[in-house]
Amino acid sequence: MQSGLTETVSSVGGTDPLVLGLLGGLVIAAMNLFGASLVLVWRDPSERALDTALGFAAGVMLAAAFTSLILPGIEEYSGGNPVPTLVGVGLGALFLDQADRFLPHAHYLLTGSKREDAAGPSESLPVDEERLAGVVLFILAITLHNMPEGLAVGVGFGAAASDPSQLGGAISLMLAIGIQNVPEGLAVSVAAINAGLDRRLYAVVTGLRSGLVEVPLAVLGAVAVATVEPLLPYAMGFAAGAMLFVISDEIIPETHEGGYERVATLGLMGGAIVMLYLDIALAG
Repeated sequence: MQSGLTETVSSVGGTDPLVLGLLGGLVIAAMNLFGASLVLVWRDPSERALDTALGFAAGVMLAAAFTSLILPGIEEYSGGNPVPTLVGVGLGALFLDQADRFLPHAHYLLTGSKREDAAGPSESLPVDEERLAGVVLFILAITLHNMPEGLAVGVGFGAAASDPSQLGGAISLMLAIGIQNVPEGLAVSVAAINAGLDRRLYAVVTGLRSGLVEVPLAVLGAVAVATVEPLLPYAMGFAAGAMLFVISDEIIPETHEGGYERVATLGLMGGAIVMLYLDIALAG
């Protein structure tokens, strides 16, 4: 598994950060499109199934944030000094927290009800009056939250461009983000269908939306960190902090709203186990 994937990626991208970043971005965007397209065959997924799938995605992201970003940032690129990476973690979380003031919680946009601890969604949001407008804002919110995912994949491949021994970790991070994009894409499609949008059209639109943000950010992240290598631990921490914020602030609360918190928690544990296995299997 390790040699096959790493050799394939290495033969395609070599050590060019632009090509590696583009490859990683295209893979995660394609998996988001796959998840969005599932609604064409799985026409009415239950809330229980969605919560389990999103819990699994949260587990994958949680493990990936540590194994593929935070720990390598500290051990490999800061000489064991945790400060640069942890500064990045704090900045990533702060960025998502402040961005939440402009694009409100996904829960609010999906249900029309506000969480009391929300960072400040506007009182004038048209969720109650116009469900379609609410879904458009929801897409914008998910797009914002996909930004650190694309950046994380790019940072991973940028590190691999500078140090080919890190290619296995970059691939495992790409697979982790791609896996969690599948249930996320499905959830967004379901939200749009509930607002009356056409299944087939929205599956395509969702995939295109994902590609528009994740692919260029993956390329940008890869080229930036390969060009300015001292930024690498900060960039890895930033991507990890943003991912951890999304997990805690959005995904886990959302999966615990409908009474299926037990299966969502089991899904999270399963996702973490899968990611830890991928990290070991692709290490080297």
